[in-house]
Amino acid sequence: MITQYHRPLTLDEAIALTARPDVVIIAGGTSVNADPDRSPVTAVDLQALDLAGIDTDGESVRIGATTHLQDLVDSALVPAVLRDLARREAPNTIRNAATVGGTIGAVDSESELLAGLLAFGATVTLAHAGSTTEHALDEILDEPTLLNGGIMTSVSIPSNGLAAADRTGRTPMDRPIVMAVAHRDNAGAVRLAMTGIASRPMLVDPEQVASLNPPSDFRGSSDYRKSIAGVLAGRVLATVTGGGSA
Repeated sequence: MITQYHRPLTLDEAIALTARPDVVIIAGGTSVNADPDRSPVTAVDLQALDLAGIDTDGESVRIGATTHLQDLVDSALVPAVLRDLARREAPNTIRNAATVGGTIGAVDSESELLAGLLAFGATVTLAHAGSTTEHALDEILDEPTLLNGGIMTSVSIPSNGLAAADRTGRTPMDRPIVMAVAHRDNAGAVRLAMTGIASRPMLVDPEQVASLNPPSDFRGSSDYRKSIAGVLAGRVLATVTGGGSA
């Protein structure tokens, strides 16, 4: 329940408001609005700040934190695999409100877009009072307290390399039971990320896929998920290391 609402006009004002213990940062507001049982919170709405947009310097793509997911889908600057993962993240009515920063902050365990950003080696820029820091997305997901006292301003990914994604779900449009995405950069480094094998999207060492111990749920046992993870990882890794593209 939102008991106070603030819409700061400057980044410094927004950062100052994050010092409150009950603050919740919102951009699209989809997570807050979807949780009617939330304890009383103070909402800090970032929509008035200039934190949206997508640009590139030819080597990397910078995505503003309040960029809507639909903007990712529509942008020719975003690698094709990530555009498709953004499309699969939610229906278009939600994509036109939900933001990249909000998606990172929500840490949906089945988020294909988060897995894609992990595979691309995304870097998150945080603004604090008087300073700016950069963190690997994996570090942010592993230690969410890094967001405390700061505002996420952008996410950066490389614009080069090869990427591929694959998934298994109950239906083609369902959330995936297991999903895998791989990216190989121009230097030949390969990163693999997956959903459905842990409590959040995870980077996985390609050599350790056979050692995974996924959780079980009504959609699949641990053994089933492990088996599917091996198949999907094999497919996407073969695509990026064999010279194919997706």
